[in-house]
Amino acid sequence: MKTTIELPDRLFRLAKRTALRRRTTLKALMTHALQREVGLNSGDEAAAATFVVDRDGLPHLPARGVRVTNDLVGRLLEEEEA
Repeated sequence: MKTTIELPDRLFRLAKRTALRRRTTLKALMTHALQREVGLNSGDEAAAATFVVDRDGLPHLPARGVRVTNDLVGRLLEEEEA
């Protein structure tokens, strides 16, 4: 679908520069950004990119089923070194 939106000049220039740096199109960059913003990504990337804002206005990632502790991090580091 085609549409027209009005963006601040600086934002538009930054978006074009970002698309160029990522070797993608402005359309692809905008599509990806909008999908992320409205929560339409698929797979793990969507879960990783989605955050919630708590009652104090602070963003944080929601729980994903695994409680990360110092012990868990230590075990993972040991496994990686082995």
